Amino acid sequence: MLLEGKTVLVTGGSSGIGAAAAVEAARQGADVAINYVGNQAGADAVVAQIEALGRRALAVRGDVAKRETAIAFVEAAVAAFDRVDVFVSNAGICPFHAFLDMPADTFERTMQVNLHGAFYMVQAAANQMVAQGDGGAIVAVSSISALVGGEFQTHYTPTKAGIHSLMQSAAIALGRHGIRCNSVLPGTILTEINRDDLADGEKRERMAARVPLGRLGEPEDLAGPIVFLASDMARYVTGAALLVDGGAFVNLQ
Repeated sequence: MLLEGKTVLVTGGSSGIGAAAAVEAARQGADVAINYVGNQAGADAVVAQIEALGRRALAVRGDVAKRETAIAFVEAAVAAFDRVDVFVSNAGICPFHAFLDMPADTFERTMQVNLHGAFYMVQAAANQMVAQGDGGAIVAVSSISALVGGEFQTHYTPTKAGIHSLMQSAAIALGRHGIRCNSVLPGTILTEINRDDLADGEKRERMAARVPLGRLGEPEDLAGPIVFLASDMARYVTGAALLVDGGAFVNLQ
């Protein structure tokens, strides 16, 4: 029960990595609030899973690209659970597109959701943690794409590099308040974000073959690392980035 008695907030918590992290946090003893934008059925299912584990759950709808969403999410969680101990910044999009004819609105929306949204959410959570006065943990879901390029991800990879950098700088800014800030860098994980891209069976097999552990990732593969970084087991870990990619990044030869 690594998070027993804690309150955990997760953005993008209605599916994929966010949902897996939210349910695992509850399994580890936490009450959990999730943010979601459109997947009402998914949010309801995650709330039901958390409550089935005997923990309290809350789902708050809102677009992370808007600063007011971050403030409202944190305020709703505090009203329900009194405090914020752990914040997981996970919400993100990746509408795959070629570079030379990238529409401006596709680029801007990706930046707003992935990077601006992470900044606003982390800032709102950090302010609440500072007000509480007893520290906390922030974990952001970056990506292996923070470290490598992608032909159809020229709008996406900069946001993930930005999230990685945000956690490094926030670790410095918030360390004096006892708030730890770390990121996880998943490889290719089977989620909604890449469902269309991986619909090509040949491409999917080719990508899996590049992974030393022999398979693409599942959302649950991220839940454990996120819980670890959020827990007191990682009490001296801040400003770190943990690759969770089955070894794909090191397999260059």
